[in-house]
Amino acid sequence: MAASVFDSPLYSRLFPSGEAGRLFSDSAAVRAMLIVEGALARAQAAQGTIPEISAAAIHRASLEIAIDPGAIAQATGENGVSVPGLVAAFRSEMNAPEHAQYVHWGATSQDIIDTGLMLRLRQLLSLLESDLRTVVQHLARQAEDHATTLMAARTYGQHATPTSWGAVVASWGQPLVDLLEALPQLRSGALLVSLSGAAGTAAELGADPAATRAALAEGLGLGDPGRSWHTDRGPLLRIADWLAQVSAVMAQMGATLIELAASDLGEVRLGAAGASSTMPQKQNPVGPSVLQALGHHATAMRAALGPATQHLHQRDGAAWFTEWMVLPQLCLGTASALEVAKHLTEGLAPDPARMADTLARSGGMIHAEALSFALTSTLPRPEAQRVTKALCRAAQEQGAPLETLARAEYPDLPEGLFDPARALGEAPVEARAFASRARAL
Repeated sequence: MAASVFDSPLYSRLFPSGEAGRLFSDSAAVRAMLIVEGALARAQAAQGTIPEISAAAIHRASLEIAIDPGAIAQATGENGVSVPGLVAAFRSEMNAPEHAQYVHWGATSQDIIDTGLMLRLRQLLSLLESDLRTVVQHLARQAEDHATTLMAARTYGQHATPTSWGAVVASWGQPLVDLLEALPQLRSGALLVSLSGAAGTAAELGADPAATRAALAEGLGLGDPGRSWHTDRGPLLRIADWLAQVSAVMAQMGATLIELAASDLGEVRLGAAGASSTMPQKQNPVGPSVLQALGHHATAMRAALGPATQHLHQRDGAAWFTEWMVLPQLCLGTASALEVAKHLTEGLAPDPARMADTLARSGGMIHAEALSFALTSTLPRPEAQRVTKALCRAAQEQGAPLETLARAEYPDLPEGLFDPARALGEAPVEARAFASRARAL
């Protein structure tokens, strides 16, 4: 098995990460850091910290020069960080020592790595937003079309009361819309530039480090934190929390679909994928299983980020290294979940006949709650509940419909009490409200 399923030729179609996969390669990391070095030079020249002619040369070179990640692997292993080797290689490739001496002026490795990471996370969020919008629209169509499609709701895996397929879909879609609406604030509050120098004091960043930091933020289109955040990993944790929440909703959807698509229920069809190697009759719920597995993965990765917040003093190697190992996996896992969900939600096909059959086979038990409340017209609530439980036991023991036994003892029960279509409550409203909200995005 490959070390990571996301860049494995064997598993990449099972756990596809799409365009996001390119953002978490060594080449992408190096390119982002070079962009930061070029933008830093321009910001420092604007403040008079380094010569403008040198800044122009550095900026141009940062866009033209390509550094092979393998060529700086030895230096990275020795230094514990990639930037010293990168800067040395970049200066050498510039072939202009009079300008190259101003590369990385006053900055520290963490400034370059963290800011480069933010550039890639900005792209990631844009890709995920696009995929998330697609998933939401697929779900919204289902919610609109099936606002009143009857089915059994389940709690603790058992029949509860009637609901609709549209309401079930809306229960996944609404939190996804919440997450989409949270993105502007997430971007403004978490996609931040880092420029604070060796120990976070900005001591060697010129006469006005704050102005330089602001200029760098403007040049890169990132936020200015107004301070050092070397050991405050809050910005990354906010992004990680958003990613984990997306994965959690996908996992919830996957877990429910695994059961609803099972052959003994068959209330939802997933498409043509999922063949078994030995059992021709089976269609395995591959997509939903991937979503649930990625939800487990996201939970583990988010938990592993906890120690990455616990920096010792002004920078800590172990905490920082942990972040490098964990955060990309969380990013790619969320990207993969949305890739899978896009195709899964597009092909979802509920089977209203099977859903109705499930309701019919319940023998009316799914209306027990409604019966207990109807009986309160003549009985105290505790007594109504006791009578309902006794009628349910009798129905199970005799194999008789609950309605038959209940009406035999209480002939004045309301008409339609055992009609699922009259027991939907707010389910259609919830379904249509989500569809309306999704259309307004």
